[in-house]
Amino acid sequence: MTDRVFSTDWRRAPAPPRIRENEIHVWRAQLDPEQALLPGLEAILAPEEKSRAGRFVFPRDRVHFVAAHGILRIILASYLSMPAKDVMFRYGPQKKPAIGLDHSESTVRFSLSHSHGLAVCAVARGREVGVDVEAIRPEVAGEDIAERFFSPRERAELRLLPPDRRVEGFFLCWTLKEAYIKARSVGLGIPLDSFDVSLMPGQPKGLISPDSDRWTLRSFQPAPRWMLRSFQPAPGYAGAVVGEGKNWELRYWDWNLGHDFINTATYSAAGRKEISRG
Repeated sequence: MTDRVFSTDWRRAPAPPRIRENEIHVWRAQLDPEQALLPGLEAILAPEEKSRAGRFVFPRDRVHFVAAHGILRIILASYLSMPAKDVMFRYGPQKKPAIGLDHSESTVRFSLSHSHGLAVCAVARGREVGVDVEAIRPEVAGEDIAERFFSPRERAELRLLPPDRRVEGFFLCWTLKEAYIKARSVGLGIPLDSFDVSLMPGQPKGLISPDSDRWTLRSFQPAPRWMLRSFQPAPGYAGAVVGEGKNWELRYWDWNLGHDFINTATYSAAGRKEISRG
């Protein structure tokens, strides 16, 4: 199944990255940085982000949160041509973050997801975007979860898969649904079983959903506003990105601290100072 939809060509990004209106950029990053780099990543976080990081019980979860949100700031700063510490966010009714209105490049949209030490970030210009990543874990009771949260059509498709592909099929479907909800910025306002995504082998990733924002009736018409893509962030992971509109192209970028654009203008002075101490 995934060999047909997970052909992902990860490359090193240009410095700095340039995004066209018909593109969505997807970044991946490992979330176990060298210990010496962690203070620099934490230094560029906003006070609210630092407070959230401090509430994690397990140190590994805190490290992953700090790394994911620090890397997100550095990536966004490279598009905005400003220090990462100065990137400002605003939050919608469902707490989805967006670039603050004070920034001139407010047409940049983004979405962040991380799972078991791997982060993915999607960046777009002038279109809403959502991304999700999940580690494929056989111990997760996928079929039981599907019975609760998947639509009847999705449950039927999952049962048609060979038994040894159902775990993978579950996570493929789950990431597509999560990415769609993130793109819509409505959170739990859309019941997960009120729309369908395709998870059958060899089929394009399609969406069937109500044709309005009222989620009481199902029209079973393809939703023209959104396009869905599955990708492989790394072996053992499933990923999905959903973008507004049609005919956009994906670019896949690997993130690491060695990128030239990160070493120039993207760290704040405080962040560079902390890293130089390491």
